[in-house]
Amino acid sequence: MPKRVWPNYLSTTEDTEHTEVQTHLKRDSSSASSVSSVVESFDSATCSKRIGYVLKGFPRLSELFIASEIRRLERLGVPLRIFVIKQSDEPVRHAIVSEIETRAEYLPPAGSVSSIALRHWLAQHFGSFAPSLRRLLRHRPLGVMHAAGLALRQAVRARRGLRPRKLYAKEFLQAVALADRLLDAPDVTHLHAHFCHGATTVTWLASVMTGLPFSFTAHAKDLYCTSLNPAGLLRRKLAAASFVVTCTEANRQYLRQFANGTPVHCVYHGLNAELARLLHTTTDAHRPDEATLSVLGVGRLVRKKGFDVLVDALAMLSRRGVVWRALIVGEDGEAGDDLRRRIADRSLGDRIRLAGPLSQTALYDEYRRADILCLPCRVDEDGDRDGIPNVLVEAMACGVPTITTAVSGIPELVDDGVTGLIVPVNDPAATADAIERLGRDTALARRIATNASALVRERFDGDRLVADLARLFTEAVA
Repeated sequence: MPKRVWPNYLSTTEDTEHTEVQTHLKRDSSSASSVSSVVESFDSATCSKRIGYVLKGFPRLSELFIASEIRRLERLGVPLRIFVIKQSDEPVRHAIVSEIETRAEYLPPAGSVSSIALRHWLAQHFGSFAPSLRRLLRHRPLGVMHAAGLALRQAVRARRGLRPRKLYAKEFLQAVALADRLLDAPDVTHLHAHFCHGATTVTWLASVMTGLPFSFTAHAKDLYCTSLNPAGLLRRKLAAASFVVTCTEANRQYLRQFANGTPVHCVYHGLNAELARLLHTTTDAHRPDEATLSVLGVGRLVRKKGFDVLVDALAMLSRRGVVWRALIVGEDGEAGDDLRRRIADRSLGDRIRLAGPLSQTALYDEYRRADILCLPCRVDEDGDRDGIPNVLVEAMACGVPTITTAVSGIPELVDDGVTGLIVPVNDPAATADAIERLGRDTALARRIATNASALVRERFDGDRLVADLARLFTEAVA
């Protein structure tokens, strides 16, 4: 197999097929305005007003896009306070986390309530929340009672059998702790939560107690798994929010069906800041000069990623005589055991390596070594799905041709035959065909890589996209 030297995110676009990719490169005129104007508009609104970011956990290895967003907002001059519901215990952290200047403030720890009687959970945890509750009852008694009523009604609506859901008692107390922190943070004038289930429920209830407006970003599983927002909860949070952000146009259209007038904005995650910086260390992606096809998969080991399909496709390629090796990078998940059994059953253990989670720097090295990134996504039985997997954007920026499916918002990024290859869902044979096609047709692979890197540069530039989000916050605090 010939040596591959394909353009990446920083390369020129001389070879881009302008006619085919043109439709992908059109940007909304508001996104094209200068970043400096956002800084000026936020300064003119007021530098003393802060956005309170509410996160379930921070920092998280799988949520580099959030850390990147926060750091970029800081660089734009957007004043922030970060409130975190749960302390992260992950041993690996992305480098950009250490660059974030805003200190995260953690709410009192609270264990799971799912496998314990509520009275026992309260006996263990209520003491941590009692001082905040007493203070709020003195300063915001009506808000506390209103929020308690909302939580109780939701617990009853979402009951399983005759017993109300215990989860909402826990989230009410977490909202109490957040609202108490906000009493001491008069500079916070707007709240914004990431993920539209637990963190947004806590933010909504804290908003009711304090009177502060709030918004939230909806992503993927949190949006489509109804069990995470049962009994109409998402509709109620949508109705209460000042505005909503989501990361794909497909998500925006879905949310608009029941937004009932609440503005819903699509702001793509864009290429994360850490990888964008790494890409400035080189202009070309150099693959090893060897005959072995290097296939990369990146994502948590969960069903929606479709790695079982990838394993079956690779087994088919072996039977066809294609020489390959594969690496799957990502945290273990509920599909991990099945995936390991599948690899063993097909005697592929010496050719497929499960690397576990990697830092962005280490993952960048793997992108540079890969010939193809394959992510055959699917919609899971519970509705869980990806929006636009960030790893597709990353691979395309690094000049790696991608193979994926047309699930959810992926077609907003990948145009079949132009910026990647699209295969049917749950189709190992078609996936094997696509891998073999890119492995044999280096001209096609180069053309796709060139078009894809141009698309990411023009439409998924993280600095410009975060400026769109900053504009929304500017309007919120003005």
